[in-house]
Amino acid sequence: MVSLRRDEAARRSEMITVRNYVVELDLGDDTTRYISRTRIGLTVHGAGTTFLDVAPVRLIGVRLDGVALQVDQLDGARFPLHLEAGEAELEVEAEMAYRTDGEGLHRAVDPADGRVYLYAMSFLDAAPSIIACFDQPDLKAPVQLSVTCPPDWVVFANAPGDQVEPGRWTFAVTPPLATYQFTVVAGPYHVVRDVAEVDGVSIPLSLSARRSLAVELDRQAEDILTVTRQSFAELHRLFGVRYPYGDYHQAFVPEFNAGAMENPGCVTLRDSMIFDSGITRGELLNRATTVAHELAHMWFGNLVTPRWWDDLWLNESFAEYLGHRVTSQATEYTDARVHDTFRRRNWGLAADSRPTTHAVAGGPAPDAATALADFDGISYAKGAALVAQLATTLGDAAFLAGLRQHIVSHRFGNATMADLVSAWESAAGIDLSGWVRDWLAAPGVDRLRLDRSTTAVSVRPVSARRHPVTVAVHHESGWARYAVQANGTRTPLPESAGAAVRAGAAVVLDAGVTSWAVSCLDPQTVTALVEILPGTGDPMLRAATWTALRSSLHEAELDPTVALDLVLAALPTERDSVAVETIGQWAVTRLVPVCDDPPQALATLHDVMCGVMASTTTTGTTTGTADVRLAATRVGVDSATSPQALRGWLEAAVIGEVAVDLDLRWRILHRLAALGEVTRDELHRRCRDDPSARAEIALAGCLAALPEPSAKAWAWRHVTGETRASNYVVAAAGAGMYQWGQQALTDPYVLPYFEVVASMAEHRSGWALADAAGSFFPWTTSNRAAVRLAEDLAARPEVDRAVARVVLDRADDLRRRLAVSDHSLMVTIQPPETSATHPG
Repeated sequence: MVSLRRDEAARRSEMITVRNYVVELDLGDDTTRYISRTRIGLTVHGAGTTFLDVAPVRLIGVRLDGVALQVDQLDGARFPLHLEAGEAELEVEAEMAYRTDGEGLHRAVDPADGRVYLYAMSFLDAAPSIIACFDQPDLKAPVQLSVTCPPDWVVFANAPGDQVEPGRWTFAVTPPLATYQFTVVAGPYHVVRDVAEVDGVSIPLSLSARRSLAVELDRQAEDILTVTRQSFAELHRLFGVRYPYGDYHQAFVPEFNAGAMENPGCVTLRDSMIFDSGITRGELLNRATTVAHELAHMWFGNLVTPRWWDDLWLNESFAEYLGHRVTSQATEYTDARVHDTFRRRNWGLAADSRPTTHAVAGGPAPDAATALADFDGISYAKGAALVAQLATTLGDAAFLAGLRQHIVSHRFGNATMADLVSAWESAAGIDLSGWVRDWLAAPGVDRLRLDRSTTAVSVRPVSARRHPVTVAVHHESGWARYAVQANGTRTPLPESAGAAVRAGAAVVLDAGVTSWAVSCLDPQTVTALVEILPGTGDPMLRAATWTALRSSLHEAELDPTVALDLVLAALPTERDSVAVETIGQWAVTRLVPVCDDPPQALATLHDVMCGVMASTTTTGTTTGTADVRLAATRVGVDSATSPQALRGWLEAAVIGEVAVDLDLRWRILHRLAALGEVTRDELHRRCRDDPSARAEIALAGCLAALPEPSAKAWAWRHVTGETRASNYVVAAAGAGMYQWGQQALTDPYVLPYFEVVASMAEHRSGWALADAAGSFFPWTTSNRAAVRLAEDLAARPEVDRAVARVVLDRADDLRRRLAVSDHSLMVTIQPPETSATHPG
């Protein structure tokens, strides 16, 4: 499907206003197709030619003001229209295809019981595969939906609805929606209902998930609903505008590509967030921030929507910022900022350090596909950090006043970044053009460095950005903190810190994680931290230190053996399961493979994790002990090299005090598969004995991980399109295919990979396209030709831009690993050709 261009969208929005959509979906017994009928009311501002977006299997009929049009005019997913000025009505009937790639109207079959579940994902340009529409964010219109389906199904959509007769559902008219926000969720879902009382108003709440997850949903519903109620109250307070969409439903759906999608009134989330195995606090906290993030979108993104996709960062950066702010201030998960530092910050910093970096406010995106390619850690993590920075600079009163003014001024409409900045400038009485220029419009990340000879913090490259940071310096009496405004080439630390810095004291440059910059740990600091970090109690300082350690390896500035010494010394003293699992997994997959003796490094790390698994206390306290042991057990399994030990765990009911549940069982099987210590027959048998969606996905990863040529060939058929499978299974096959120690089996696929992904858009699209390209990148190879091949592929104009982007990003990770492992000079990967006008 041809991606909508910005200039086409501008012409169309000048020509027409969409008054309303009336949609009927007939979801009958067919397993592959359904009928979509759409009636569209238009106001035409001047006679002319435009087009309707519709992507059917078969276009049954199109009528304009009652007159039938020739359906063979359909060109791809565009139907040409000649319209006269005035009021007009379109009627479109089409046969649509269910999809299995997580976009459009996705159809999933639960392996646990064979039941069928549907949900609609219309973002970014998938709506035309569900309904006929004018698919651009600035043509918002009310939607009235009716659905025919099997009588035992329940249906949810963007507005409150009822089953008016068996198998027939009708829904209220929505407020104006952008087409990418349209959704419907249908199937034999298990439902939990509740109410939020907010400022004297009752908001009906509901949750749904597959019936095979009913027990888990019932058990976890109160936590989700409590966070939802608390987030509603806090967001009402912050925005000063009531929630406008009636009921609020959260549907946990299968095979979902994103973490969640903010459809007004009916949010869709990955159903892996309904945990069917042991749960760490980090997982609960991640779910809580996701709930708050999506709820924040009801105001920022839905009530006020970007005019075009290059302002998409406004949606995500604000929801990311507000998700963590609301979670930490209004719920029991008060450590959300620490969690964010572990989970999201390095993701954003890595994206901003790559050749494909782009401005946060990444306009002008020439088409929708280009905008989607820039949907990454910069849009989320960096944007959120800059919003937090601005809130601190303006002060909360002016920050919120500008935000409220913006929402009231553009309620149910569209707006741009300039509109929002103008509202802030008005509220605060200051000029923000310099901040916009330096932070939002300029791509790339600065690097903070410590110059011990002058006891100064330097910024590279030299930029106009100011970095307000707290520098932590360890003295004999403990950590001392110094507020520094790093700006220009060199900012001296206070003299009271100088002697300690010159003597080799440990220094953490952004100890409060208040700026947006890469700050590494120099070797003297890492060496000193081996003794110091285990006794450091400040959670944010520890999180900042671990973040800087990961950046140090990513930037190829630290000997991996020195980094491993710190991990082995300090990780066992962590009381935060997020830290244990995040840093442990990073050590297994990124740090150990570049050490001088990877097998010995892995064995030592495993022994340390086993010590944490067996402990009953951590650093003298029982707080979070079970939580930490579960996280350590996961890392311990992934780092195990003894088949006998793994077999013992597999057949046991518990490992220490941790139950061997679905997640751990398949994690053990995956490790056995990578070691070649389990057969295909046993893997299939275990999946048959306990069928579930999780098991089916895990099975694919295990089969691909086996150290056999036939296993790699089996996995490879998933990326070529020879084997058709769900998006999750394809990703699992790609992730499982590449294992450390199996390069002799996978390196023959390096050259074929670049040949296959160049034409992958012929049988994949959207999220699934980029995900498959990323999952199958040969990241374990030491073949330097892969870096050059990635650059060559990205330069080819016929290659999909999302594919070019993900390939270059994976190649950048590869060349950094090679630089660490052999201390070579890092080569530069060129960004795609489109970067001249839109970086990345």
